[in-house]
Amino acid sequence: MALTVINIDTPTLGDRSYIAHDGKTALAVDPQRDIDRVQAILDREGLTLGGVVETHMHNDYVSGGLVLAQEHGAKYIVSEMDPVSFKRTTVVDNQVVPVGSFAIKTVHTPGHTYTHMSYALLDGNEQAQGIFTGGSMLHGSTGRPDLLGWDHARELAGLQHGSLNRLAGLLEDGVNVHPTHGFGSFCAATATCGDSSTIADEKKTNPALLLEKEAYIVQTLAGLDVFPAYYKHMGPANHAGPGPIDLSDLARMTTDEIMAAMNTGAWIVDLRTRTSWAAGHVPGTMSFGLDGSMATYLGWMFPYDKQLVLMSDKAIDISNAQRELVRIGIDRPAGSYVGEVSKFGELGTTRTVSFKDLSAVIGGQDVHVLDVRRTSEREASHIEPSLHIPLHELEGRVNELPTDGEIWVHCAGAYRAAAALGIIENSKRTAVLINEPYDACLRVDGLNIVTGHMDAGPVSPSDVVANV
Repeated sequence: MALTVINIDTPTLGDRSYIAHDGKTALAVDPQRDIDRVQAILDREGLTLGGVVETHMHNDYVSGGLVLAQEHGAKYIVSEMDPVSFKRTTVVDNQVVPVGSFAIKTVHTPGHTYTHMSYALLDGNEQAQGIFTGGSMLHGSTGRPDLLGWDHARELAGLQHGSLNRLAGLLEDGVNVHPTHGFGSFCAATATCGDSSTIADEKKTNPALLLEKEAYIVQTLAGLDVFPAYYKHMGPANHAGPGPIDLSDLARMTTDEIMAAMNTGAWIVDLRTRTSWAAGHVPGTMSFGLDGSMATYLGWMFPYDKQLVLMSDKAIDISNAQRELVRIGIDRPAGSYVGEVSKFGELGTTRTVSFKDLSAVIGGQDVHVLDVRRTSEREASHIEPSLHIPLHELEGRVNELPTDGEIWVHCAGAYRAAAALGIIENSKRTAVLINEPYDACLRVDGLNIVTGHMDAGPVSPSDVVANV
């Protein structure tokens, strides 16, 4: 009996959920909170949902698993060791759970968390056709071991090494590996490789299967960089049992209401592309275009106790942003504005340039280059002379920037640089956007590039692609 596995990708968070089915009954694995995407597949394929499983209590998104299971009267399968606040079907290591004509078999795989479970997908002959590995075995990498705090990181890294070697020993080489993280998520310990793999592939590429335990621990811990601040909200939300979402239209606000909200400390987020924002924007707004990893970087920087207002010239942008934000626990922003920014009166503008333009002026008294990438990215390669403040630290450190001349801002793909512009301009400094991927500077004469060790950190899609 052939089983089908359908991927449900969430590229802006770098995660992947799954539906496995036998043609009649389906199993959902690690679903995101907007479960209408799961429902659409069930309807399209004519499937009945027989179960929902969580590999672990996620730290990078709010799960839709509980609500999905409740709506379908399906089993919600969670590790017995997870101290959750809701009713569920608990499982322990080495347990077989039937789902329709197939089954899953649990494998306790601590490392990303202590209670992490992987699930082998068994056909009617009890043969493993795949393994859902969550944040354990990724494609060429592993889930990071430090999300529960640095005090646990070394122990969890050691457990992760053991978990991957256990999986490799239990499963045949041809078994497909289906991780949840590793597609740009900061839950990955290091950059992953490829879009699919088998156990045989992992034996050839995965550091946990190639290195001895202590060497793996040392290498993994040394390669860890920062992760988004919003992660601290995700674990508690998932343990409490997330409720249903409301994606109905937000209240529309007038220009006067927008400005009043801004004056009381609300974050006004412009969802248009960064080139549109640079060409004309309401002073005081922030650029987080929907053409990049908006939820990751807005969630990283946004104080969850503040009001959030969304604005764009297209209503669909507001709707898409709502969907992105519920996945990280921002359920109902205070309001929205849809229309032309020209209605706000006098607009701000920001000059956009290239690295070739920079080569002609770098080193002058009136130009200061600011790199807002993470430390690991900068250590791999950077421009000299330049200043360095990672985007997630910029608001608290903006007063370290010079007040004279212009601040020319770059990152790896220009998305984070655009997000930095509002902070710089709100501090009464003049910002200029270098609207190119960092790789472009490597082909420009006249720039001094300093290189160091290879950056092994996870890569979010918008970190390296300069959409406009």
